[in-house]
Amino acid sequence: MHFLLIYDLAADYLERRGEHRGVHLALARAAEARGELLLGGALTDPADTAVLLFTGDSPAAAEEFAAADPYVGHGLVTAWRVRPWHTVVGRDAAHAVTP
Repeated sequence: MHFLLIYDLAADYLERRGEHRGVHLALARAAEARGELLLGGALTDPADTAVLLFTGDSPAAAEEFAAADPYVGHGLVTAWRVRPWHTVVGRDAAHAVTP
């Protein structure tokens, strides 16, 4: 199953992220190495939201990531939520629908 971790970013996110980016990216790379995190990044124009795609049996990995993320802890993320994503098309779809 797929889960989207959605971050609402602070207005000054781009200016403040540098101080915490190394730890944030190390956390993301560790989640990727464990097979939990598939993709992640910020939306642009404007940079007000970030989305991270997790895979697993439950939203726990995404929730644990957010709880440990320095972007959350230091206020660069103003709110976050995890949403189940019922993927049906694509090579990695969790619930592939065939014709």
